[in-house]
Amino acid sequence: MEWGVPTHDDATLFEMLMLETFQAGLSWECILNKRDNFRRAFDNFDLRAVCNYDDKKISELMQDDGIIRNKRKIVATVNNARVFAELVKEFGTFDKYLWQWTNGKTVYEYDKTQSELSDKISNDLRRRGMRFVGTTTIYAFLQATGVINSHLPGCFLHK
Repeated sequence: MEWGVPTHDDATLFEMLMLETFQAGLSWECILNKRDNFRRAFDNFDLRAVCNYDDKKISELMQDDGIIRNKRKIVATVNNARVFAELVKEFGTFDKYLWQWTNGKTVYEYDKTQSELSDKISNDLRRRGMRFVGTTTIYAFLQATGVINSHLPGCFLHK
């Protein structure tokens, strides 16, 4: 089980954020079914590699029928990788950037698709230049990475 478990590994955080970018407007199931294809197409979500993608690589990705071939999302993924790398430079790790918003604590809340926390992080990421990181997308990312725990009381993953 990985969804909803607190995540502190930058490589995993990067992958989850990029997958959430592609998920915007689609079902998570659709993305998960293509996850291995995304890993292959995006060099296993190697941050350095994705930061160096050029127009030729973007054109190649547009021809890959194993992934979502939305040019805006592909270009945003490359752009977001570069912003992610800048955050790593600034904070030491993306993990430190992300968890500073909650003082390292998991937030427990249910039945939401956005919150004050996702609003703040979304606004900050957009101010820094990320795209496809609206508050609903960021809320889903926070849930997926365990920053927000939306498991209902009684679920074995609640606490």
